[in-house]
Amino acid sequence: MFYLFKKETNLAFTNEQALNKEIKIIECPRDAMQGIRDFIPTQNKVSYIQALLRVGFDTIDFGSFVSPKAIPQMQDTASVLEQLDLSQTTSKLLSIIANTQGAVTAASYEQIQYLGFPFSISENFQMRNTHKTIAESLITLEEILEVADKKKKEVVTYLSMGFGNPYGDPWNIEIVAEWTEKLAGMGVKILSLSDTVGTSTPEVITYLFSHLIPKYPKIEFGAHLHTTPDTWFEKIDAAAKAGCTRFDGAIQGFGGCPMATDKLTGNMPTEKLISYFTANKKYTGLNSLSFESAYNEASKLFGKFH
Repeated sequence: MFYLFKKETNLAFTNEQALNKEIKIIECPRDAMQGIRDFIPTQNKVSYIQALLRVGFDTIDFGSFVSPKAIPQMQDTASVLEQLDLSQTTSKLLSIIANTQGAVTAASYEQIQYLGFPFSISENFQMRNTHKTIAESLITLEEILEVADKKKKEVVTYLSMGFGNPYGDPWNIEIVAEWTEKLAGMGVKILSLSDTVGTSTPEVITYLFSHLIPKYPKIEFGAHLHTTPDTWFEKIDAAAKAGCTRFDGAIQGFGGCPMATDKLTGNMPTEKLISYFTANKKYTGLNSLSFESAYNEASKLFGKFH
């Protein structure tokens, strides 16, 4: 079994490195919208994402190429993409895919830089999410990495259930470490640990990032954290102090995992991320006026469709 304790001595070095790195905030309107039952008209999506593109986020997780039966809300992702004006933005686009066919489709669009693949270390959740076993999903990930390489795209692998498992499958820190080692060996370069149903604690967040980041310097680790209104600070603080510089968020915390039992559990609110890093004098590269405008657009959109 692979144990993390051997890398304790690198923790201070990693934190010192992280202090000099720009914070990447990935805004996730796709995650915010995908669970809404009423179909959001394509033009509404385009207008909202266009507002987000003006803010200066590193990446916009804007849509997904998955089965319309599985995620009806995202069936118009191609139409949304065609209508976006990307001429005045520095933000890159990420699309979620669940299989090789989706990867081929997403990779065919020049505008998309990142293919996001959810890989769960929970057998139950992987079946729920992609209708594949973990073993089958490993084969799919290999194929996706090949597609991305040929098309000069990058793959963001989301390690679902990275901080805990509510389905009764075995979970511990060593299991997360073992899967990280396996994915690193496959060539995964961006690995986002995902707090799928809000079960993470500051202790586990700190432990995982402070040990994995120095062990795998060629991997960019991200934090996709779900939170309740009163736990956001401790989660961001733990990840940031452990050296994480890549954070997913959704304005006002809209969206999140529909399997979460606590209705207050949602995506990490982007405004909380900005507040934290501004207070800690970390550069995020965001335009405050454009963010305020996007925040207001979010209120209108999700006030109407929820």
